[in-house]
Formats: sequence, structure tokens, C-alpha cells
Amino acid sequence: MGGDVGGDVGGHAARAPVADVVGDVWRREAPHVLAALGRRSGDLADCEDAAQEALADAAVQWPRDGVPANPRGWLVRVASRRLVDAQRSDAARPARERRAETDRTSARRADGATWSDRAGDQDDSLQVLLLCSHPVLSRTSAVALTLRAVAGLSTEQIAAGLLVPRSTTAQRISRAKASLRTAGVRFGPIPPEELAPRLHAVRHVVHLVLTTGSSLPAGPTVLDADLTGEALRLAERLHRALPRDPETTGLLALALLTAARAPGRVVAGRLVPLAEQDRSTWDRVAVDRAVSLLEEALPHGPVGTFQLQAAIAAVHATAPAFEDTDWPQVLALYRMLVEVDPHPASRLGAAVALAEVEGAEAGLAAVEPLVAARPHDHRPLAVRAHLRSRLGHPGAAEDFRRAAALTDSVPEQRYLHAQADALS
Repeated sequence: MGGDVGGDVGGHAARAPVADVVGDVWRREAPHVLAALGRRSGDLADCEDAAQEALADAAVQWPRDGVPANPRGWLVRVASRRLVDAQRSDAARPARERRAETDRTSARRADGATWSDRAGDQDDSLQVLLLCSHPVLSRTSAVALTLRAVAGLSTEQIAAGLLVPRSTTAQRISRAKASLRTAGVRFGPIPPEELAPRLHAVRHVVHLVLTTGSSLPAGPTVLDADLTGEALRLAERLHRALPRDPETTGLLALALLTAARAPGRVVAGRLVPLAEQDRSTWDRVAVDRAVSLLEEALPHGPVGTFQLQAAIAAVHATAPAFEDTDWPQVLALYRMLVEVDPHPASRLGAAVALAEVEGAEAGLAAVEPLVAARPHDHRPLAVRAHLRSRLGHPGAAEDFRRAAALTDSVPEQRYLHAQADALS
């Protein structure tokens, strides 16, 4: 190649085609490029368009001329030129520049410290994360925009990960950018009074990416490594900016534990229940780090949903075998989680833990209201099927088959049908 690869790209370039390096660089640098452009324009849609044009230029030029020594600088420079060209063709450019300068001046004069001052944030990706999780956006639009702008995924990759058509994904991203523009949302420091609700939204967007990637609702597989990997990277970025925030730490711990246990969940396309998983396949380094993070976070401040979810996952991950699980502790944590976040998934987890502590009859009594309240959700029905099978209930096999009919996940269908066949 004609050019040298800078930084940590160099080793990769020696082993991988330049086209792959372009993608890797983009996924790492996309938020920094957008933030650099945002300081010039402030409009996410304009910045994203210019950044995508720079990426297209890189895809053509880098394989021909070599990867530049400073890929981020190259992308920012080319994208900035594209942005300037677009602004010059816009008759409203003078008004837009005056508005941007007014926004910057107002932010500087605002009472209290800005986000960067308060959190010591040196990662532009966090600014983009906060923008993509703005309250004017729906949760689904925020997830799609985050995966595009912060994670650097293509529309096709996002559509595949979220199991929606490409056209739907493109519309969500387009609508999200239009909503930000209509609401006058721009790049810039976050006022102190907006920080807490915006962080809450960011954490939930990252968590939704994590849960979607770790339990795909449809298709031939349960896991999407791209989505779970991006969720982990986003959680890492958030934690670097807020290392002392307990809920952010809990979110990172949960992402680490989810990734650590993934290798044991599916074997040769077969879904493996927790009781049968080979725990030697779990990433013990990631588990140990997650436990350490939780030990630091739990004593400080109120305990939130992500700390509790991570604590439950840690109890499972640190048990040498399924029969060694501290189920009373799991039950206590689930009961705390239901108090903090009475989500159906929390209640279902509490019912499972109750069955392990007090017996299948107690668990069955707790899960029945969930089955009645969510007749089209296969999860409560599957739990009821398991508990009925433990009690020798004649309706267990039918419950397994009904649950299989309610899910579009092929591995889950196979597992549930196998359980029904075994009982028959």
C-alpha cells in the first residue's frame, strides 16, 4: 500500500484487506468525526451526510492510495470540505451560522458547569450519544440513530440486527434526524439541568441494544455479536466519562456479564438452558471485571435497575455449577428489581427464583398472573411449562407447544418443541 496506517490500525491493516480496515476505522472514528463537524455546523443531519460522503471517498481512495497515517484527521478534513460545500449552496447559511454562534454563546453563559466541565469528558462519542438519545426521539428511532452515528453501523447492518426491513431502518434514521432538526436540537454542551434525564435515556438505549443483540426475537439464531459488541463498546465509552456513576457502572457490568456467558448459550445452533451450559466456556476475565465493578458501585448512591440486573447476572456467573447458585440471593435481588422497575421480565425472573427457593408450586402461583396478563408472550408460558413439567402436570407439553408457536426465534422453537416431545 502507498500509505502507512496510523495508531492501532497498523497491525490490522497488515492482516486484513483495506476495505475491512476502512470499516473498522469508521466504526471507531464515526462519533469523533461527527462531533468535529458538529462544532462547525451543529446540525446532525448535515454532519452525518458530510461524514457519509467522506466515508464513501475513503472506500475509493484508501484501497488505491493506502490508509493515511491519521485516518481520523483525514476523515474530518474531507468531511469538513463536504460540509462547507453543502453550506455554501444553502441560501440560509448566514442565518444558520448566526444561530450556531448564538447557541454556543448561550451555552458558555449558562449557569453552572457544562457536561464536559462536570464529567471531564474527553470522548466526543459521548456527546453524539447524548444527542442521539434526545427526549424528542422515540426509543426505536434513538436506537437506530445511535447504531448509525455512534457505532458506525450501516443501514443494512442495523436492519439485520434489529430484524426489521432496511426501508424501515432508513425511515427511522431519517425521521430521527428530521425530529432533531425540527426541535432545534444541535451539537453543543449539555446544560446541567438536562444531564440526568439525558443520561437516563442514553443508558436505556444502550441497554436496548444489548438485550436485542443477546436475545433476538426472530430468525435462525439467538445472538447477534455485532449488536452485543456495540452495546459493550458504548457502555465502555459511557463509563470512561462517568466512572463514578453507579448506574453507568452497573450497565457496563451487565454488558460484560452478558458477553461473558454468550459462548455457552448456543451450541451447534441449539439453545442451551442455563442449567446445562458448559461454564468453562464463559469468559472468566470479563466476569471478574464485572464483579469488581459492582463491588465498587453498589455501596454508593441508590441502587438502580442496571446494578440490580448486573448483580443477578453476577450471582449466576460466579456459581461453579447451576446447583451451587445462591437462589435466595437471586430472589432477594429480583424482589428489589421489581420494586425499582416492575417490568414483566423482572416479575418473571422473580417467579423463576421463587420456584427454586420455595418449590415449583410457589413459582407456578407467581407466574400464572403473568401468563394471563400477556397471552401473546411466549416467555411466561414457557416458564409455566417448565414448572408444570416438574410437577407432572398433564398440560406441560401443550404449554411448550403453545410457547413455540408464539415465538419467531428458530432456536427457541426447536428447544420448546424438544421439551414437548420429551414429555410426550
